[in-house]
Amino acid sequence: MRRIVVKASIATVLSIAASLGLAMSIIPLLGGVVDGNAWLMTVLCPLLIAFPASAYQFWQHERLRTARDEIGRLHGELTRAHAALAQRARRDGMTGLLNRESFFGDASRLSAQDEGGALLVVDADHFKTINDRFGHPAGDAALLAITAAMKGVLRKGDLCGRIGGEEFAIYLPGTTDAETRVIAERLRAAVAAVRFEAPDGTQVPLSVSIGGARAGPGRNFEQVMTEADRLLYKAKRRGRDRVAFAGRVAQAA
Repeated sequence: MRRIVVKASIATVLSIAASLGLAMSIIPLLGGVVDGNAWLMTVLCPLLIAFPASAYQFWQHERLRTARDEIGRLHGELTRAHAALAQRARRDGMTGLLNRESFFGDASRLSAQDEGGALLVVDADHFKTINDRFGHPAGDAALLAITAAMKGVLRKGDLCGRIGGEEFAIYLPGTTDAETRVIAERLRAAVAAVRFEAPDGTQVPLSVSIGGARAGPGRNFEQVMTEADRLLYKAKRRGRDRVAFAGRVAQAA
């Protein structure tokens, strides 16, 4: 309000100055005399008209500016909320990893552009036993422990998603076969090193089986997924807690 009064006062002073200037230049040209009444009118009329008119105009301008600022603020909040919701829709609610649809979409696009990469399918071993013996909350805690162990191994730029109840998928961009085997083995070892305790205090060993397949340009991603899945079950059949990649099964140490 103070700013409006100051602006209106300045506008009024300028109006009075303009009115005085016109009176002093025009009235003599018309043969009149600028007397007391003329002086009074040149000051009083701008004062009575210019101040309220300019004050109202500046008030309206302030209202519009405030409204624009508020609209801008709300638009920013809506944009951030929309982005947060969109990001949340891409994530698995429990682990925070990419959900199945988002992972396959991102990995498929990345593999089509990548000069060389690999897909790993990771499955928690004997997970049904944990759920049946200790309950689903313990199973959820085990999945979170597995997720944390894998995150500690993965590099920046690697994609990781939860694609089933206890099944995960990882896309490793720009890796050779040798690098892929090393990362897969580190994932397996990191999970095996977890010391997981059930609610009753029982120490429950955790392990994962991993199947991997080469991805990249010219390879259909669905076929890559099928191959990785086939190798996963090969690792399962060989005793679990193993990595199977390109026809080779690496046993747990």
